[in-house]
Amino acid sequence: MNAAAQFRVLYRHFLFRLTDVELLAESARGDSSTLLGQFGALLVFGSLLQSVVAVTVGQALRHRATDEWAWTAERLLISLAMLVAGVFALLNWESTFPDRRDALALGPLPIRPRTLFAAKVAAAVTALGVTLAAWNCLAGFAWPPMLAPTDAGLAAGLRYIAAYWIAIFAAGTFVYCSVLAVEGATAQLPARLRRRVSPFVQSGAFALLLGAVCFQPSFNTAAALSSGGNQTVLRWLPAYWFLGLFHELAGSLTADGHRAMLPLAGSAIASLPAAVLFAGAAFLLAYLRTMRQSLEEPDIAPITRGWTPRAASRPATALLLFIVRTLTRSRRHRSIVTFYLGAGVAIAAVYLQGARDMQRISWLDLARRVDPLMLTPTILLLCASWLGVRTAFSIPLDLRANWIFRIAPAPIAGKRLRAVRAALLLLSVAPVLAVSAGLLLAWPWTAALGHLLALALVGCMLTDLSLRGFRKIPFTCSYLPGKSRIHMTFWFGAIPAIILIHEAARVEAGPFSSPASYLALIASLTAGALAARVASERSAALTQAEPQFDEPAPDELIGLHLDQLT
Repeated sequence: MNAAAQFRVLYRHFLFRLTDVELLAESARGDSSTLLGQFGALLVFGSLLQSVVAVTVGQALRHRATDEWAWTAERLLISLAMLVAGVFALLNWESTFPDRRDALALGPLPIRPRTLFAAKVAAAVTALGVTLAAWNCLAGFAWPPMLAPTDAGLAAGLRYIAAYWIAIFAAGTFVYCSVLAVEGATAQLPARLRRRVSPFVQSGAFALLLGAVCFQPSFNTAAALSSGGNQTVLRWLPAYWFLGLFHELAGSLTADGHRAMLPLAGSAIASLPAAVLFAGAAFLLAYLRTMRQSLEEPDIAPITRGWTPRAASRPATALLLFIVRTLTRSRRHRSIVTFYLGAGVAIAAVYLQGARDMQRISWLDLARRVDPLMLTPTILLLCASWLGVRTAFSIPLDLRANWIFRIAPAPIAGKRLRAVRAALLLLSVAPVLAVSAGLLLAWPWTAALGHLLALALVGCMLTDLSLRGFRKIPFTCSYLPGKSRIHMTFWFGAIPAIILIHEAARVEAGPFSSPASYLALIASLTAGALAARVASERSAALTQAEPQFDEPAPDELIGLHLDQLT
């Protein structure tokens, strides 16, 4: 096989390695197209929402005399594109660089290193391009006409569209390459230190991306961008760099606007090649060093001594320890939980920032007030933590190791359910209660304890509702693409859920002024938690005692298809 044919095969392999096909159910036959199609639909629907905002809000603001709204909208669109590219890079943290599977499967083959390197780089560039194109496939043609001057002709409008796409792809490439550079630098650490540092670096990068979108200051005038006191801040805000690049390419600035945007565009032009250069160096070092080290590196971190949870029986205790230690030591599953927690923190931060801006009060005054503004973020964090841990339970660690559970006498359904419930409460509800207790230190202790009790009851209710009909041992059952329908759940469930949580917090905040109302609220939540517990226990009693190790149930009858032999 010549080098060109090897490149095509490796390129296709690396491109579809974004999803680990060995985690999929047997009925999926290793096909990850359904799962990738869901993420594509998620991005396209996000682009559709951006287009709807452009047609409604953008059309209403288009005829304003100043450019402040347009600059704010452009910066937000560029920031969202950078966030999407950064999240994409973080979600592929484990599959971007060569791992043990690549070293074992491709190392003995007669493949030139440069062919392997070129195929990996081409797959990464294609994946990034498809992600950014899907996110802007509709918004990239809906927003530029709204942002262009009202007297712009056809040529100016086309130039705005071209400048928008160039700025979006440049910003996304900068963030993606920056994350790859950080990941490559982390990969050069010693193996033991890298396993401990990598999760914190990944979580810190995710928090930094979210913070840059949610909390970056607003400089939406030429005077603010040109002010000497703001230059230090603007040096650390890449969204403004590519905002300047967009306007310099669009070519519709006034003299003051040109003086303000030109230094920012220069920063974008200088930083993009630097990010690409550092990412390329990280790739090269990964192939020179990391690929050999991955042969000796385990997929899971070694155990550390500490507090050990206990259950009612030894089999249940063993199952509980397996669940807790797998989630705390597996990088893949920690990444999933980090993604959900980061999204919850971002939504809660935006909610608090908006509430503070509308009421024009300080953060200290906001923290002291017993109202839904402080209750809603804690409920959001609880839901995000529960959803992240529950989702991680569905992703297997290593399906080839399931024979250990298949031959070992597993606990019966009731004891297995109780161990899984205890693990879910310990890993998702307990940390949020501890964080909420710290956030509510400025409250009166009676109100803080009351809210923590209500929050604990809500966590118990969510836990039992999610375990109804659950026959699996976490991290041991295969994953079936298409079953979760994440693209529909995110867009059609996230916004109504936030509204519902806000109303629930408003309902909870009212009874604090009346002991009788608060007792009624606690009684209602207790009844709901008990009902969910009874439903999950009854469902466990009705199901078979054997745990489920494959997502689709096996067929009871196997057809011989004898008619096809004639």
